[in-house]
Amino acid sequence: MTDQIIMENYLLILKSTVEVYVHGTLESSNNDSQAILKSGLDETIKSQANCYAKMTEYGWYKIDNIKKSLIKETINKINKKQ
Repeated sequence: MTDQIIMENYLLILKSTVEVYVHGTLESSNNDSQAILKSGLDETIKSQANCYAKMTEYGWYKIDNIKKSLIKETINKINKKQ
């Protein structure tokens, strides 16, 4: 297993963990449990950002810039549906 695959799996785990913390925070029944879950959420989001930054640094997570014309085209399509 390569470092890239390990980091990709770690990123997926972090993203899933964020979802769990979000739902737990929203559904918590008291302020104490909500605060604990929110703290976990914040830490997991920081870890996700660090993982993403490291993967980007190594070229393992590529970002494609979207052309402005494509953005305008999509907005026009959305506006036509409304």
